[in-house]
Amino acid sequence: MDSIQTFADLGLSADILSGLIKKGFVSPTPIQAQTIPLLLSGERDIIGQAQTGTGKTAAFGLPIIERITPGLRKVQAIVLAPTRELANQVCEELDSLRGTRNISILPVYGGQGMATQLKALKQGVDIVVATPGRAIDHIERKTLKLNDVKFVVLDEADEMLNMGFVEDIEHILTHVPEQRRMLLFSATMPGPILKLAQKFMGEYDEVKVATKQQSATTVEQVFYEIYEKDKLRALHRLIETETEFYALVFCRTRMGADRLAGKLTEIGYDVEALHGDVTQVQRERILAKFKSGHATILVATDVAARGIDINNLSHVINFDMPDSPEAYVHRIGRTGRAGKTGKAISFVAPGEWRKLQMVQQVTRADIKRGQLPWGQEVIELKRNSMKERVFAAAEGEIMQEFYDLAADILNSGKPKQLLASLLQMHFGGNLNVNAYPEIREPERSGFKGSRHSLERHGGPRPSTSASGRSEKGGYFDRKERPSSNGKFSGKPFFKKKKFAQ
Repeated sequence: MDSIQTFADLGLSADILSGLIKKGFVSPTPIQAQTIPLLLSGERDIIGQAQTGTGKTAAFGLPIIERITPGLRKVQAIVLAPTRELANQVCEELDSLRGTRNISILPVYGGQGMATQLKALKQGVDIVVATPGRAIDHIERKTLKLNDVKFVVLDEADEMLNMGFVEDIEHILTHVPEQRRMLLFSATMPGPILKLAQKFMGEYDEVKVATKQQSATTVEQVFYEIYEKDKLRALHRLIETETEFYALVFCRTRMGADRLAGKLTEIGYDVEALHGDVTQVQRERILAKFKSGHATILVATDVAARGIDINNLSHVINFDMPDSPEAYVHRIGRTGRAGKTGKAISFVAPGEWRKLQMVQQVTRADIKRGQLPWGQEVIELKRNSMKERVFAAAEGEIMQEFYDLAADILNSGKPKQLLASLLQMHFGGNLNVNAYPEIREPERSGFKGSRHSLERHGGPRPSTSASGRSEKGGYFDRKERPSSNGKFSGKPFFKKKKFAQ
């Protein structure tokens, strides 16, 4: 297939090619170059292994659009996806690929009005893209009839298995004709997927696309070896010292994602959490807020992050290490896109060291060991950043009204005090080194130098936090901002940060 250079070489019809040209698509991705000819000319089932973002939807969507009967208004293809976001995304992509063909495509998932779906299904559709649960709802209502299905697609099959959809998938497959083609796409191929294939698929072709290597050149990969209890403090330091921080932060569990998002919000950052307990309405609101930049940090679980496609992320943070090298590659591939560079940071607790070793062995990635900035260094970096932003702003155009206001303020005779109060009001942020307690590196067998203190240049570790609590009492030592009457307001000292997109 290496000789194929354009979509015209794959056997697609003229009207489909015309639509692809209008979309700006000329050269197929590897998964498309291998899958499309097999689906157009053969009759065997297909198992495809490739990461999200490699063009899988067009790989199965274009041949299906070619081979089903336009205007039949009976379900001829059903695509099953693990999440509502992915189902909606697949549906939109298929709709953009159909060109001028009279083909009706319907997304079917929970959280969407049932009345709307019932009406559309009654009028007749050609392709249904569904989450397993809602598909079963309609099958049991007898509003989704699969007697005419020619193609069944399982998209992100490994995630559907992780989410417990095996029985649902098996139930749905008992309602489709035996003479249909089944297409299974997955980033990984665990045993249960192969068992599913053996049970429900006939002879099949395998298409495997090597893991994308773009992250090796566009993503800087760093890990920090720290205790679990210090991860939040470490993340806080990175946010405070990185010049730009528009990040996707991965947690292992829903509870962990909620807890981390809550802690970061308390400190004063614009944070949202995304996981399986979030409703579809909430999910759409959260993603809209994050994509628009009104939230600069999105804390998510792996399953909830499926289908999220944002090109300008500056960081991906593995707050919890993923369970597999494939998941690691999938996570970090979300930054360093569209010709930009990104940074992937992993926090590795003592119990996660083997996971990092496995990632390094399988991906052969150059993951450098980093050293978190110590307290005084954080302060200096913040001071320099503030000065640079002030000087940069002074180079821009300033309206005369502000010159006049500045003259009035300076005439008060307190220029230093006034400038200090203005800086504090604008930047917030704590310039007290005690706000960044010591973080110690774990002891690990074989690690040179035993235990290291990241505060070795910053003096001895204080026994209590700046707030008077023992450092064992919580993740962060909060500083409070005094109100105008001199009393403490109880609000975090740190001001919410806004970052340029």
